[in-house]
Amino acid sequence: MTPREVRVVPHDPTWKEKFESEAAELRSALGDEALAVHHIGSTSVPGLQAKPTIDVLVEARDLEKLDDLEGAMAERGYEAWGEYGIPGRRFFTRGLGAARIANVHIFGAGTSEVERHLAFRDYLTKHPETARVYGGLKEDLAEKFPTDMEAYMDGKDAFVKQTEREALSWSRVPDKAG
Repeated sequence: MTPREVRVVPHDPTWKEKFESEAAELRSALGDEALAVHHIGSTSVPGLQAKPTIDVLVEARDLEKLDDLEGAMAERGYEAWGEYGIPGRRFFTRGLGAARIANVHIFGAGTSEVERHLAFRDYLTKHPETARVYGGLKEDLAEKFPTDMEAYMDGKDAFVKQTEREALSWSRVPDKAG
């Protein structure tokens, strides 16, 4: 198996369009089981450097019924990975060999995982200095670990967890002007 290249690139304004295309494919495959489809991850944050893989979060009506739709997902080029390390998640990827086009994270609607992902995205969007620091960290890690995705992810872990805690606290404040 060829290792995935760790490549972090400057923000690309077309990522929003690529997300919309993925969202349409997912709505087609999942029908009424997809209650909401969100653009998450670094490609969703304006100006943030990212691996050029679109991260999508789907809020599902019923994960058990969603499991019956794996065939519809496969027909559209999505590969199922099960929970892939996060209980209560259904994880799919779409790509060409080692190059991923999209990661799809599906959770039950309104779960803490949905809240966590959306809070992180919104916090980075509203706090550009934190996003700038995160982007620099990702660039440094990609340079240090160009073919070791696990080391790259491990290198981001402490920053992401701390920022998630801040983001969740921030997201629960009624008026988030700051």
